Amino acid sequence: MKPIAIIGSGLAGYTVAREFRKLDKTTPLLIFTGDDGSFYSKPMLSNAFAMSKQPQQLQSKTADQMAAELNATILTKTQVSGINTATQTIQTRTGDFEYAQLVLALGAQAIRLPIAGNAADKVLSVNNLDDYAVFRDKLAQAGDKARVTILGAGLIGCEFSDDLASAGHEVTLIDPNALPLAALAPTAISQGLHAALSEKGVRLKLGTTASQIDVLGNALQVRLSNGESFDADVVLSAVGLRADIRLAQAAQLQTDRGIIINEYGQTSVPGIFALGDCAQYKQADGSHSLMPYVAPIMTAARAIALSLSGQLTTIDMKLAAVLVKTPSYPVALIPPAFAVSKSGVWESDHVDGITTSRYFDEGKKLRGFAIAPHDAKSRNALLAELTEAQAARII
Repeated sequence: MKPIAIIGSGLAGYTVAREFRKLDKTTPLLIFTGDDGSFYSKPMLSNAFAMSKQPQQLQSKTADQMAAELNATILTKTQVSGINTATQTIQTRTGDFEYAQLVLALGAQAIRLPIAGNAADKVLSVNNLDDYAVFRDKLAQAGDKARVTILGAGLIGCEFSDDLASAGHEVTLIDPNALPLAALAPTAISQGLHAALSEKGVRLKLGTTASQIDVLGNALQVRLSNGESFDADVVLSAVGLRADIRLAQAAQLQTDRGIIINEYGQTSVPGIFALGDCAQYKQADGSHSLMPYVAPIMTAARAIALSLSGQLTTIDMKLAAVLVKTPSYPVALIPPAFAVSKSGVWESDHVDGITTSRYFDEGKKLRGFAIAPHDAKSRNALLAELTEAQAARII
């Protein structure tokens, strides 16, 4: 019997496998991964320093343990070089493997900025457990109060800044926007986060970019586009991720910014599904959007597992807030990028130290929200408000 094949052993790939095994105990499962196949929580990478978590402490199961749990064959350290959709085979250096159905859980690659200087290649990124281990080693070499410069004040950059500052490091955060989290959050929330990070000791260099990084003695000299310069021990890039679509493109699947999938998670080639950071999900208005968050992965994995077992199932995305892990100022939001309408305004109020923002479209219809500091009660109340609006066909 030909196996169900999964390329990728991150949260997306392993969750599909787990959900499929709940439905089918016997069909062979074959999982390909370029790393050691250990299971860990990738979202933990950006807030593990303050908790003094070593890389091995973030790993909850080894590949062998996952193989036993899933009754699967896991090929570790195996790079997939191609997919032949006509013969339904996966090509690797160790040989070709047949599949009955295929799931692409390829994840995303860290974006590299074009920065001048003889130390540009020393800029680190943390996109997996191996990256995290390298980053921890560099910090350890620099001492207890390492000078860390972070490029990018988006979600991940802010999370790392808060976490590293809490761990006692000297953090400088650089972003071309005037406020942190500018692409996702309303101004009122971004201002609150700015104040909280500043109070934590994070130096924010906003409205500018890193133009050059050079080795200067035992340090790295970071020069900004505004002419300012300073020294750092470690430079971390957190400017974003780009969906890994190389295999899909080579196999002539339909792609855009990600792999285009329909409401069932199917790609343009029958029998091949995709989910996670590499996928562009179909929205209610027929457009396709990247949704690089945990909740969409879990929802898509359950639906795709059912489809793989013969029960074609729609991916029914429920409203779920994005949680920004910045303990100094925890943010929960459903940004307008998730909404059908992209034209509207934020309306904010401040009550008892809590900022609540609601996003309304041009017809004054509720489309999203943001709240900080949040807790489960306040977050769920806003989710209920938005869900009620959705049920009433307001959105």
